[in-house]
Amino acid sequence: MTDSIFILFVLCLNVIICEWLTKKPGFRQIGTALLVILVTAVEANLGVIPTIETPVYEGIFSYIAPFSLFLLLLSVNLKDLRRAGLPMLTMFLIGSTGTIIGVLVSVWVFSAPQTVGSLFYALAGMFTGTYIGGSINFHAVALHYSVSKAGNLFIAATAADNIMTALWMIVTLTLPVFLQRRFPRQRLIASEDQSAASAENLFSDSETMTPNDLAILLSLGFGAIFISKQLATWFPVFPFVLILTTIALGLAQFRVINTLRGSRLLGLFGIYIFLAVIGAYCDIGALIRDGQLAFVLFGMILLLVLIHALLVFGIGALFRQDWDILGIASQANIGGGTSALALARSLNRPDLQLPAVLVGTLGNAIGTYLGILVAELLR
Repeated sequence: MTDSIFILFVLCLNVIICEWLTKKPGFRQIGTALLVILVTAVEANLGVIPTIETPVYEGIFSYIAPFSLFLLLLSVNLKDLRRAGLPMLTMFLIGSTGTIIGVLVSVWVFSAPQTVGSLFYALAGMFTGTYIGGSINFHAVALHYSVSKAGNLFIAATAADNIMTALWMIVTLTLPVFLQRRFPRQRLIASEDQSAASAENLFSDSETMTPNDLAILLSLGFGAIFISKQLATWFPVFPFVLILTTIALGLAQFRVINTLRGSRLLGLFGIYIFLAVIGAYCDIGALIRDGQLAFVLFGMILLLVLIHALLVFGIGALFRQDWDILGIASQANIGGGTSALALARSLNRPDLQLPAVLVGTLGNAIGTYLGILVAELLR
């Protein structure tokens, strides 16, 4: 079925199904993002919707995806970073450096040009972005290099990334506790300053918005995309995604825009639709035949994360830092602000919940820039 309205109906229905599934035992850990890729891939391979490019798919890649990335970046107000504290910020930046070193080493060790293929440099940029910032940066770099349209490669990378993120949550849950018992450190317990409530609000998917809120967000988003495309045409040296990211971050520094209601809600929904289209491009038969690719990518990710961890925990140990801060800073790199918030809560450190979210937003701010920088160095 190639009717555009029918395709949009199926894509939206898939988001509903996957959101419902994530509330069921066994699916909660998978998450909506990966589920929506898998469900749509099955439907496309069964012939329910097309597996080839259509006007709907092209429109989602050209407008919905960048629009959603723009909206999600509006929550990144860099003025708030001073509330994260110097130790957390320092260890987060050290972790970011470790990620870049790890990516470069893993590309060399696994001979990525031969084992991954011609898009190895883009995958390296995606891994840099996601293990400094998060999935926003992963998708932004993938969109820039059109990895999103290489369905099998993208899904293999996403699967390996999800496995690593889950494993690293287990590591950062247990390692700080173990190290505190073996090598006690003084815990820098800061004032909570309503950090738990503030952190929760930053990552709430439930928002109340008015027609005026929606109109403002649509105007800002489509206006920013238009300006970014024009500037990218006039100055080809600057990628469209980086221009759009810069405009979003510039606007996010104004509190009246940073606090607009509905930006996260619309942004997340748009990303899910974008991921559904990626699933539609997936050839499941070819993915099974090329299953070894996922193992290669997971090996690269495992090595880069180990190098990242050695740098964070090694330097942190040398300067006798709070083990909880090291674990949360590392999780903010590897899993993003949401998982860092969950880790702070699990470690019973409400004073570190807001700092965890704030360094996560810093990662969102710099991840795409550094991801594209690494990709261009390797290209």
